[in-house]
Amino acid sequence: MSRVCDNCGKSKAFGGHITRRGLAIKAGGIGTHVVKNTKREFGVNLQPVRIATPQGNKKVRMCTSCIRTGNFTKV
Repeated sequence: MSRVCDNCGKSKAFGGHITRRGLAIKAGGIGTHVVKNTKREFGVNLQPVRIATPQGNKKVRMCTSCIRTGNFTKV
């Protein structure tokens, strides 16, 4: 089963983890510099939820932002 929200279609997003070295200027150094930028992926926070639909009760996977909206009826 794919890691996609059944309500809004939200899936994993891609970004980077930036590694910095050096002492901040505020702390008396010459500033921090980027040493490495590693690619990574941010997973979506999916939760199983039982909701009522016109076809009957259904178990779906929804992201937490969709659950907080409350635009559905829990069973």
